Amino acid sequence: LWLKPSLREARCRCSLSSRLCTLRQSEMWSRFARATAGPAFRFAQAAAAPAARTAPGARKLAVAVAGASATATAGWMIGRPGSNVASCEAAVNWDAVRTEVVKLMDDDKYKDSSYEGANPGPLLLRLAWHSAGTFCKHTSTGGSAGATMRFDPEVSWDANAGLKFAQDLLEPIKQKFPQVSYSDLWIFAAIVAIEEMGGPKIAFTAGRNDKASGKECPVWEGKTHKDGRLPGADAGSPDKTAAHLRYIFNRMGFDDREIVALSGAHGLGACHTDRSGFWGPWTRAPTTVSNEYYRELLENKWTVKTTHKGQPWTGPMQFEDPTGDLMMLPSDIVLIQDKEFRKYVELYAKDSDVFMKDFGAVVGKLFDLGHKAPKKRGWFS
Repeated sequence: LWLKPSLREARCRCSLSSRLCTLRQSEMWSRFARATAGPAFRFAQAAAAPAARTAPGARKLAVAVAGASATATAGWMIGRPGSNVASCEAAVNWDAVRTEVVKLMDDDKYKDSSYEGANPGPLLLRLAWHSAGTFCKHTSTGGSAGATMRFDPEVSWDANAGLKFAQDLLEPIKQKFPQVSYSDLWIFAAIVAIEEMGGPKIAFTAGRNDKASGKECPVWEGKTHKDGRLPGADAGSPDKTAAHLRYIFNRMGFDDREIVALSGAHGLGACHTDRSGFWGPWTRAPTTVSNEYYRELLENKWTVKTTHKGQPWTGPMQFEDPTGDLMMLPSDIVLIQDKEFRKYVELYAKDSDVFMKDFGAVVGKLFDLGHKAPKKRGWFS
């Protein structure tokens, strides 16, 4: 039976067990098909047509012979690497994976030292963000495929402090769905988290493959090597910090508007002294996707933090509001200091719908960096 395109994301219909669904088996099918599909089809043409006119029961014979050809060819399609039809590898019930991610989001045992009422959603978003954000458009390296943050040196980059904890949170889901790659799981979990926190729906395309060792971590040279390919919080002055943001994000393929839209993710979660060295949430709704981040930037008063809970502040330079409850990084404040960035901050602060639309689009673009979806092949795709 030919497999319809609608079955691409459906349950696996092939008879191979998931244990056999490996590259070696795909190559085996491919070789088998090349040897048998053509002869089977020619035999079907030669035998079926004359028999259908002369022999009793010929119609059944024709169907059987044609079926042999179709079966051989379908076997080739199923096992063909890069095929766009259903295969054992596609036998992932993403609804079931989503259910597990939602359970993780709803776990009352999850706590955060920087704010009350926390859930792991912001952390899952940060994991996916920092994985995909390694992409370089000039060399086509890094990106959301590979999950190289499992290894040193990437997992030890300063910018990735605390993200091993996020990986550990997802490990039980990975064990429950071993056919799902780590890189697909990280992106999918972030997409589910964004939706669960009231954000826009973001399209997900599976098919990312994991890399095998730290030798394949994306490399980065220069003064920011401790942060890897990811943006730092402070380059020493507003002008340098703005230039740094453009340098990092332009390398990924983002313009000023997209930089400001992506920065809206800082409206979620908080910084921690035992991870980044900074402390506190950016907004009073750190588990809700909204435009509050931009409103806080423009409407609140921000001064350099000097104390923390009655003691001198000894961490890196950051800003705080008059209550001391909220914080901004130098890379946040520069968005209202730089006139080109500021106009988009003002736009998103004024219009939540525009922000949600832009945020969904730019996060989807970010999550697809370095991931090439399987191309359609032939009419059956």
